[in-house]
Amino acid sequence: METKIYINESNYQNSSYNPLKQEETPRKLLWVDISHFSELWQFFICSLVVFLFFIPYGYLQEAIFAIKGFKPFGWYLTLVQFFSYSIFGLIESQFNKTKRRIPIILYLLLGLILLGSMGFSNASLGYLNYPTQVIFKCCKLIPVMIGGIIIQKKVYKLIDVLAASSMCIGLILFTLADNKVSPHFNLLGVILISLALFCDALIGNFQEKMMKKHNASNAEIVLYSYFIGFLYLLLILLVNGEFREGTEFCIQNPETYFYIFLFSLSGFFGVQAVLALIRTCGALVAVTVTTCRKAVTIIISFLLFSKPFTFQYVWAGVLIVLGIYLNVLGKTNFSNLKQIPVKVGKLFEKSRKRRKSPIIV
Repeated sequence: METKIYINESNYQNSSYNPLKQEETPRKLLWVDISHFSELWQFFICSLVVFLFFIPYGYLQEAIFAIKGFKPFGWYLTLVQFFSYSIFGLIESQFNKTKRRIPIILYLLLGLILLGSMGFSNASLGYLNYPTQVIFKCCKLIPVMIGGIIIQKKVYKLIDVLAASSMCIGLILFTLADNKVSPHFNLLGVILISLALFCDALIGNFQEKMMKKHNASNAEIVLYSYFIGFLYLLLILLVNGEFREGTEFCIQNPETYFYIFLFSLSGFFGVQAVLALIRTCGALVAVTVTTCRKAVTIIISFLLFSKPFTFQYVWAGVLIVLGIYLNVLGKTNFSNLKQIPVKVGKLFEKSRKRRKSPIIV
């Protein structure tokens, strides 16, 4: 499970949108103004902070499920995480004096979809290896394409079909490898993570539309959507008894609450870093950095946590990376691609000029 960050891919397809030229409000990273740095250094700093917070995020998530007896409490983890995000969002809203702009009725729907996305994702870790879960989360294109074909009667380009096919084959191979080498593999985990992916496909479009129409801040979205999701889940867990069972388990194992707090805190800060990266360099660069981060997380998972390994994981991973690459390539305007070396050169030129002091004769 990952903290949800929704990137408007149309931004970098639209030639009128150029994040490298926008100088709107001061660019901030974790509420610290980084505008005085060159754009090249802003990219390096934001990327470093993304890795700094999201790599511990992935480690802590797997460490929580490695606690003996915790696997049945994925929904309870989601409850505590939603509560933590609500508190963090409240603090940020008070600090920035944010006012609600989106009607509460829309938040009731957004909170429900968000609950399905993150709840199913957390619950799936009770049945799947962490790398398998992350691999599935990399393949959001598949449910998006299926929904587009069924609901909007869309016709996709050949490169999109190839990307989805590559991802599908990679997912099948990765799942078969997991089934072969993992003694705890359960098909229910695949069903749960698939449900999370379909919720992801819904929530991305829904949240983007809300933010555009009402010009809502990130702090508002985080506060209201996570708090309403928390209320939904609290009611469900009180009815089925998992709230009491989860609370008793965590009280008996108090380190669990400590891990969940760090897990939620690192995820919240990681969100802020990715948003700063989007503002600085645009969505395409942000997608590339976050995808690289997921690859590093999978490698660290195999290195730090004892789990069976087979080279079929590698071949399956290569196919999925190929699918991601084709997906990004298909959404990139090739006329804009020719400008990338020019833009990068300008960033280096700006950085060089800033280092030079004026010569006084």
